Amino acid sequence: MIHSLFLVNSSGDIFLEKHWKSVVSRSVCDYFFEAQERASEPENVPPVIPTPHHYLISVLRHRIYFVAVIQSEVPPLFVIEFLHRVVDTFQDYFGVCTEAAIKDNVVVVYELLEEMLDNGFPLATESNILKELIKPPTILRTVVNTITGSTNVGEQLPTGQLSVVPWRRTGVKYTNNEAYFDVVEEIDAIIDKSGSTITAEIQGVIDACVKLTGMPDLTLSFMNPRLLDDVSFHPCVRFKRWEAERILSFIPPDGNFRLLSYHVSSQNLVAIPVYVKHNITFREGSSQGRFELTLGPKQTMGKAVESVLVNSQLPRGVLNVNLNPSQGTYTFDPVTKLLSWDLGKINPQKLPSLKGSMSLQAGACKPDENPTINIQFKIQQMAISGLKVNRLDMYGEKYKPFKGIKYMTKAGKFQVRT
Repeated sequence: MIHSLFLVNSSGDIFLEKHWKSVVSRSVCDYFFEAQERASEPENVPPVIPTPHHYLISVLRHRIYFVAVIQSEVPPLFVIEFLHRVVDTFQDYFGVCTEAAIKDNVVVVYELLEEMLDNGFPLATESNILKELIKPPTILRTVVNTITGSTNVGEQLPTGQLSVVPWRRTGVKYTNNEAYFDVVEEIDAIIDKSGSTITAEIQGVIDACVKLTGMPDLTLSFMNPRLLDDVSFHPCVRFKRWEAERILSFIPPDGNFRLLSYHVSSQNLVAIPVYVKHNITFREGSSQGRFELTLGPKQTMGKAVESVLVNSQLPRGVLNVNLNPSQGTYTFDPVTKLLSWDLGKINPQKLPSLKGSMSLQAGACKPDENPTINIQFKIQQMAISGLKVNRLDMYGEKYKPFKGIKYMTKAGKFQVRT
């Protein structure tokens, strides 16, 4: 299936390659570099690139392109999912997935890739199994390996490898038994000039950190599970139980994992948590323009809107701005024409505003269109879709674990047109 893997940095250099079947020449990446040059943004490179004898399937994570070379047709999402697993595994092992971290741990990287794929087909992709096969690097282990010439590869086959629950190792023991779940939702929206919603959707995930002794069997139920569309589960979830009862039943992996991801696309179910009042005007024949912006919370159920950052790409004719923020600070880059306003937390009693004038080139024509406003924000302890966990139960073990649920909403691509 996957013949080779190339890692390409942001400069366009191949800094690591791995071949499972026959060696594929680096020149195959020329097709990828051509597509990269044509793309306006790094993330706009096509994920699937056909070449005369191969297919190149790539993902961009942490400013590194992971490019897989395929000789026969396979489902692209299958390969893309595997590449994301590779990145997640590197992050789990090294703390970060950067070019420097990969180069510093190049031996462990090759050992991991050898175990994750067998003759080009995915074999062991679960973190628990891999950590029993290949010990995560530590300073002491690196020193010992250098002196003795030994490797990080374990001597015994992982207990979970031959089990019906390969994602969980046997004999797990903890002094404190705890299970935490984070419901994180990202809202993408486009708001028109009058404040009406053109499009809005929610991408959500439930991330879990489970540290429980033994082999617990968990069930997680929701108050309103019908909200969830297009749900993607971790392999541990019993799908038939979900289809029949809308209850998540699973034996969890040990440690951190993504339980499910979901999508809410019904526009009437997506509440817009902030509103923007704007007045951006350019007068014909004048070298001055007016810029006024006010933000306020909306449909947040009393929760604070925090970490607010407003970005706006002003027209090329704008030379400089003279603005007065009621809170926070702003910056303007006269070269890129990017205006950024970091205002922090919105106080509903005193709404933050940014007002002032813009200096334009003398004799320049009035801009064809007003700039768009991109907003980033976070709302703690709230899922904007209204999703709520009803209860979490544990079976198969006698102890009582500590359980916690946390909600968070953040902006994805949130754009206001002026």
